[in-house]
Amino acid sequence: MRFGSRDAHRRALKLAWPLIAANVTVPLVGAVDTAVLGHLPEAHFLGAAALGAVVFSFLYWSFGFLRTGTTGPVAQANGAGDSAEVKATLYRALLIAGVIGVSLIVLQVPIRWLAFLVLKASPEVVDNAQTYVAIRIWGAPAVLVNFVLLGWFLGLENARIGLLLQIVINLVNLALCLFFVFGLGWTIAGVAAATTIAEYVGTGLGLALAARAIAGMGGAVDRMRLLDPAKLGRLVALNRDIFIRTLLVILCFSSFTALGARFGDLTIAANAVLMTFSTFMAFALDGFAQAAETLVGRAIGARDRAELDDCLGATFVWSAGVAVAFTLAYGLGGPALISILTDIPAVREEALRYLPWAAAMPAVAVWSFQLDGVFWGAARGRDMRNMMLISAGFFVLAASIAVPRLGNDGLWLAIFVFLTARAVTLGLKLPGTLRSIAGRADGH
Repeated sequence: MRFGSRDAHRRALKLAWPLIAANVTVPLVGAVDTAVLGHLPEAHFLGAAALGAVVFSFLYWSFGFLRTGTTGPVAQANGAGDSAEVKATLYRALLIAGVIGVSLIVLQVPIRWLAFLVLKASPEVVDNAQTYVAIRIWGAPAVLVNFVLLGWFLGLENARIGLLLQIVINLVNLALCLFFVFGLGWTIAGVAAATTIAEYVGTGLGLALAARAIAGMGGAVDRMRLLDPAKLGRLVALNRDIFIRTLLVILCFSSFTALGARFGDLTIAANAVLMTFSTFMAFALDGFAQAAETLVGRAIGARDRAELDDCLGATFVWSAGVAVAFTLAYGLGGPALISILTDIPAVREEALRYLPWAAAMPAVAVWSFQLDGVFWGAARGRDMRNMMLISAGFFVLAASIAVPRLGNDGLWLAIFVFLTARAVTLGLKLPGTLRSIAGRADGH
């Protein structure tokens, strides 16, 4: 693998920085809700929003395949110069997003019942959280369509659209939150309504920008191509495999939190503080992984092995550099960051004890992040699903052996085993994937 040409590095950075900025703005929706409700006298409103946010984080993260499952096929079609397939892929993905979004609205009662069967809190918090979820669920189609639009524009190497949409959603959400809560006195309902409306405003803008891009491509929509059973089936299968893969990631990290709770409030608080470090790390590494996804997909579509090698080299170099920078920053500045995140002496002391794990995580996680991007760009959902099944098995095995013997250190070790297994399994698959791509590029 080469280190990448100057042009490949330029394209990687051009894609990555808007993606990193967009990733950073995503939590701002929840931060705005928290800030507004945090100025109300009753604490249960803030607790209700936090509880409701957990429901939607799990729900929407589960359907993140609508973005990742769109980018690869679009990038490949774009690389091949097939504008008709670029358009058809968007329409197919929008169809799937619409069906899922409407289904979530129809199933909202059992969703709420199941969510609050698992999530426990005071009656005041649960009642308000029920209201929050009941309103925000109506925004499900908009959120899922936004996933598709982000994936589509990313496949076209236009990452700035994603940043623009996130900025618009956050500004509208902030303005409506202030108006509904402090102007109309709607409290928790106002926050939920503001977020829901903001999501639809973002969808409207995204669809308008997509329509303009499609008009620039020219040509009419071929309905037969749009509903081609084979291509629709491949997209559904890809999304299914990515859904299973994502669900396994959620379950492993949820198990980390659940198992950590067994060691007491102090340990779970310290783990939460240190996991915040990994959140910031993920913003940057995700940006370069998503850049790899687009560039790899385009190179595959163009059947250009040299371009593929350049893109792989450039994105891996930048990802590795960023990971090393995070490891050094956390290793040297970790104590100061912990002090910023918590002023409880006992939690600080406990977090310092496990800081080396959090500091080392970027250097380990970078390879699984980057290989995810490569396999998404190659639209190899089955490989990602199967390798994640193996990796999750390693996590379960490591946790069952290490946690009883090493306590919380064993839990962190299990997460490291999980991240390493993801990188190793995908890394072992990579040469065969590259050979098959090279064969197609040579016309075999």
